[in-house]
Amino acid sequence: MAMKLYVGGLAYSVTDQELKQLFDEQGKVISATIIKDKFNGQSKGFGFVEMEDLKEAQGAIKNLNGKELSGRAIMVNQARPQEDRRSSGGYRRSY
Repeated sequence: MAMKLYVGGLAYSVTDQELKQLFDEQGKVISATIIKDKFNGQSKGFGFVEMEDLKEAQGAIKNLNGKELSGRAIMVNQARPQEDRRSSGGYRRSY
């Protein structure tokens, strides 16, 4: 069973490939993606890694959380499900 991991605290210079290589050492990586600003393409300093095996993903959390990558300590944990953002139109009145 696959698990998606959240990886935070990334240096802005880290690439998708570097992230994948780091997690490849822990097990089979399905995907590794750095989240970028949609307007300027700049990294937002976090990303997601999807690993094929649950035990390998749990091992990656244990082994890589707090590890230094490109001069910064990264944070690794299980990704939470994405929230529905459709109704975030600002002020909401309750009657």
